[in-house]
Amino acid sequence: MDLLEQFVDLEKMEHWQFLWELVLILASVKLAGHFSKKIGQPSVFGELLVGIILGPTLLGWLHIDPEHPGLIKELAEVGVILLMFLAGLETDVDEFKKTAFGSSLVAVGGVVFPLVFGFAVGLMFGYEYHTAIFIGTLLVATSVSISVQTLRELGKLQSKEGITILGAAVLDDILGLIILSVVTGFAAGGESEGSVMAIVILLVKIVLFFVLTLLIGRYILPRLFQWAANLMTTEVLLTFGIIAALGFAYFAEMFGLAGIVGSYFAGLMLSLTKYRTELFERIEIVSFSFFVPIFFVSIGVTAEVSGLTSHLLVLMVVLSLVAVLTKLIGGGLGAKLAGFNLRSSTGIGAGMIARGEVGLIIASIGLTRNLIDQELFTVTVIIVLVTTLVTPPILKAVFSDKKQVAKKNS
Repeated sequence: MDLLEQFVDLEKMEHWQFLWELVLILASVKLAGHFSKKIGQPSVFGELLVGIILGPTLLGWLHIDPEHPGLIKELAEVGVILLMFLAGLETDVDEFKKTAFGSSLVAVGGVVFPLVFGFAVGLMFGYEYHTAIFIGTLLVATSVSISVQTLRELGKLQSKEGITILGAAVLDDILGLIILSVVTGFAAGGESEGSVMAIVILLVKIVLFFVLTLLIGRYILPRLFQWAANLMTTEVLLTFGIIAALGFAYFAEMFGLAGIVGSYFAGLMLSLTKYRTELFERIEIVSFSFFVPIFFVSIGVTAEVSGLTSHLLVLMVVLSLVAVLTKLIGGGLGAKLAGFNLRSSTGIGAGMIARGEVGLIIASIGLTRNLIDQELFTVTVIIVLVTTLVTPPILKAVFSDKKQVAKKNS
């Protein structure tokens, strides 16, 4: 050790530890994605597993402190914002309008089933009413960032099913926020009038957000990009695309919505402009070479199952099954009522399963408001991880082209 210290300033190297972590993440993600494709799964499946392997669950090489997340977590948040911005750029707006009815039914089914069954499981395991209803609220959360990447790899993001999933996820996020505000408002022991007023304010903010987003997206963004295109500097469109994604994400958070909703709508608005293709190509390179891989790994790193009691392990298994089945059945039933066939309905339900970063955000709120304890928070993280991991294989099984698979096997 003394010899090593003569050549290397160990104290200084601790400050630069994040560089080694980034090297480890980027190299591991690309290798894992390659091997995942080799065994017939979407690359995102292997990329998610990397986080579990490198995180505290197995090797313990990477850690994310929930109280002080640090650079890795912040880069991961940029990654998911850019991922959803790309999804918005890819979305066919005309098709998006056509699937509004189906998306609404899928969203309602994907909210009611998890809420009711999650609440029932909470009561069954002896939790108080406010904790049980919060467990149901946790299961309502949907994050389609993983589904988006899987559907992109399968060439299905532009399909009617893919666009229905995206529309349903936006509505799901709004309904989930309303339910969350109701639960936290009444669980906090505040006056009913104050809680009702908080809900009304939230609804007004949501409506205002969408009105302003539509106006800015339709009338200001195109003019801004037209002006920017004439600037005499390098990669102007790329930079302004990132500005739009991050700016709309911040705007959404300011109005009480998830940042990914804002970035998705920024992409959706810009998909109507002549800059759509160039923006997509440039931002895809930046996103998937650096930011998005960090996001995938960060999900797995948050999991740590050591120290859970047998009671919590049973709860974890039961809630994981409920989390998967209620979205699959609830979302699938909504799609079936909207006129989709059984295969498409199953795929749409599967696309709503992953809880991702939205589930983690809601769990963090519950922890800070004392609606759940640290152990239940850990259980929630595992559920988020399970639902995120099972989504790519199910989507692959449902949407993969059987003729192409047959050709590969022949």
